[in-house]
Amino acid sequence: MSQPFTHPHPRNVDNPLEARSGKLTETYKGYDPRILVFYPIVTVLLLLILGGFAYQQLFKADIYHERERLQHQRRILLPAPRGNIYDREGRLLVGNRARFEVTLNLDELRREFRLEYLRIRKNYRELGDKDIPSSSQMAVIARYSVVQRYLDEVNRVIGREAQVSSRDLERHFRQQLLLPYTLLDDLTSGDYARLAEQLPVRSPLQLTASSVRDYPHGSAASHILGYTGATDDIPVEGFPGEDLATFKMRGTTGRAGIELQFNDHLQGKAGGAIYRVDPAGYRIDPPLMRRTPVQGRNIALSLDLDLQLAAEAAIESMADEDGTRIAGAAVAIDVRTGEVLAMASKPDYNLNDFTPRLGSDAAKKIEEEGAWLNRAIQGLYPPGSTFKLLTAVAAFRSGVLEPDTEVVCHGVMRVGSRLFPCHDRRAHGPISFPDAIAKSCNIFFYTEGIAAGPQSLADNARRFGLGQRTGIELPYESGRMNIADPAWKKENRGESWTDGDTANMSIGQGFLLFSPLQMACFAASIARGELRTPPTLLHDPGRPALHTEPIGLTPAQQATLVEGMVRTARIGTARSLSSLKIYPEFKNLVIAGKTGTAQVPNPKGGKQLNIAWFVGFAPADNPQIAIAVAMEGHVPGEEYGGGTIAAPIAGIILKAWQAKRAAPAAQARTVATR
Repeated sequence: MSQPFTHPHPRNVDNPLEARSGKLTETYKGYDPRILVFYPIVTVLLLLILGGFAYQQLFKADIYHERERLQHQRRILLPAPRGNIYDREGRLLVGNRARFEVTLNLDELRREFRLEYLRIRKNYRELGDKDIPSSSQMAVIARYSVVQRYLDEVNRVIGREAQVSSRDLERHFRQQLLLPYTLLDDLTSGDYARLAEQLPVRSPLQLTASSVRDYPHGSAASHILGYTGATDDIPVEGFPGEDLATFKMRGTTGRAGIELQFNDHLQGKAGGAIYRVDPAGYRIDPPLMRRTPVQGRNIALSLDLDLQLAAEAAIESMADEDGTRIAGAAVAIDVRTGEVLAMASKPDYNLNDFTPRLGSDAAKKIEEEGAWLNRAIQGLYPPGSTFKLLTAVAAFRSGVLEPDTEVVCHGVMRVGSRLFPCHDRRAHGPISFPDAIAKSCNIFFYTEGIAAGPQSLADNARRFGLGQRTGIELPYESGRMNIADPAWKKENRGESWTDGDTANMSIGQGFLLFSPLQMACFAASIARGELRTPPTLLHDPGRPALHTEPIGLTPAQQATLVEGMVRTARIGTARSLSSLKIYPEFKNLVIAGKTGTAQVPNPKGGKQLNIAWFVGFAPADNPQIAIAVAMEGHVPGEEYGGGTIAAPIAGIILKAWQAKRAAPAAQARTVATR
């Protein structure tokens, strides 16, 4: 029989202290001293972890704050209204008008999108259809359904049947969620009023008025003013948050004319706001910051609206009986300052057709009519007999022409092996220089031009700035103008210069191409007796009078040249300008002018087409306004000359100018008699 187990060290269990002491001793004996090695290891690890936390909080907090900012903040930019454009008298040429829109804030529809999604999913499951759309597809359907319901509410109020574009909606949802989604952007003022009255105050539907360009005079000065187009590239200088994800409301930018040339000046300063967004990308109101857009700066042009409208109406008045529109341009310049008073080019286009965007039919019509071309600065034409003024200057300066020179005109002149006729194929007989200008005698200028020489003609033309860009503040001024000389012909045609080339050049034919603006500057320079007239489209009431290099003529030569131009308007090829029956306003106005008719190849073949010219200035004894008109003939071989077409257009412009000139005097007399 086994013996009961006896503890080798019996304890007195009745003594609690002894019992506890024994337990402690027993526990100690079970402890492994090697565990002490892990204490420092654990301590180091804890210190490293705590140090890492401290480092992240103390030294990298800015980095994490920056990451949080970039992830949860968004920037919204709003374009500024563009500045206005005025004429020299402060009349509005280009402004802004409100375009009424109804928009929908998608970030306010999160709950509706979710409920619609659940309803659609439930319906598909109840139907047991095997072709159940994916979750993402059902989300697209849900968003479309909700947005269309709101649009239907708008349709009901204003009587329309507009539909939401699913593609546009999804593109907006994925790329422009923080921006309002535009349901309709062409509300009338009546639509706007009805919606404002009937829509709930706290509806996600919002009525807004954005700024679009407005051209109160339609097509007036269309090539000068230019037009705008939509852009996402709006100026954001000084707006914080450049590194944030940015959403931009589309703005406008200049595409042509002054709108393009001074786009930065007109564009203004963008406004907007910075919002926090939730993890789904929806914005959280209120914004962290907000800035109101600042309208662009205004521009005062040198144009006189009255003269501009008169010039355009004058060109239109030359339309054929069948309504065929005539193409051409007219430019009027202040002789004293170079400020452009009028610059008309036809055909043109209605600038309001570009707001908010140009339709395909309107664009096609502009293309077919050739109306994109600003003929005042891009139309290049042989100057015809208006160039005889330059030939006279070259002959005077070469010493081959004197104020009292006479040439016998037999109606034709042999140059080399060719016969060159006078312009009307009639013999003028002995003819003086002033009368040769007035009657546009080719024989006189063949003689003087050949005597002066082609290089003198070319060099003097270049002295006036002909054949060069004028530097007018407009984009796309043509640089293809041309002044030929023997070196040019050899280089470009591989041929030697002949006296026949000089004869042609002397009367403005051959290898010469100038724009109407160039010729208006030339006329202004002749009026002042100086070489250059830099044109400008910007009005400055304090602009000093121009003083450039003198032409280099003696007073007698200058006076004889102007006298020839005065005779042109009195008894010569532009004598209609002296008809008091047509222009009673010109009773006390002395006009100096020169007509011209040039021939250009017919693009359809056959007989050549005529270009009708007039250049001149008034008053002849105190020049203030210079004019150039160039009109394109479109019927081969027709009687289409400077005296019958271009001079009357200049007359209408001068009539408008004279009326304005007389008005202040009449007002002054009225005040004096009170």
